[in-house]
Amino acid sequence: MLTWLKKNELTFPPLDKALRDPNGLLAAGGDLSAERLVQAYRHGCFPWYQDGQPILWWSPDPRTVLFPAELHVSRSLAKVIRQQRYRVTFDTDFAAVIRACAGLRAYADGTWITGSMQAAYIHLHEHGLAHSVEVWQGEQLVGGLYGLAMGKLFFGESMFSHADNASKVGFAALVGHLQAAGFALIDCQMPTEHLLSLGARSISREDFAWHLRTYLDQANTATWVC
Repeated sequence: MLTWLKKNELTFPPLDKALRDPNGLLAAGGDLSAERLVQAYRHGCFPWYQDGQPILWWSPDPRTVLFPAELHVSRSLAKVIRQQRYRVTFDTDFAAVIRACAGLRAYADGTWITGSMQAAYIHLHEHGLAHSVEVWQGEQLVGGLYGLAMGKLFFGESMFSHADNASKVGFAALVGHLQAAGFALIDCQMPTEHLLSLGARSISREDFAWHLRTYLDQANTATWVC
């Protein structure tokens, strides 16, 4: 039975209570307050829902992740990086990145990054928890991604690309930045061909929960500057 969250309670049900069909649906309801979102990621779940739906919280099994040392840079991507076609920055324009990620895609009807979702993550960014990667071609923002950094874990949320390989260049730059800062794992949530081509793979929910327990409260050396 699906658990409905109360607005004045931040506790989520155990991860093993998540439904098998649809895979990983753990709870519904609640709100997008900073306190609840932080608790959600610490617990191992994330919000994902469409306009008109209640807030839905997910913890899929298996979980798609990328270990920084396993980043796969193809020859073509390495060539683009060497040619310095793009300039990459961090935390320069979080709002523009999340707006671009919320843009309509040819393969999807609508967006799950609703106005309230954007406001919630911008609030997390203002408090130093959410971060963005911007990819520039000249002065034009052509790619990027955003997510949360807690302990030695980065929880990726969404990425966009308006130019060839732009999001891959941004992701590769992020992975290098996180690896240098001692991060252990990047949560990619669900598998896509795009992420799998970069070296992401699936681990069990149990294994993912172990990484949460092990790395969430460990210090890292990341600095989020341009």
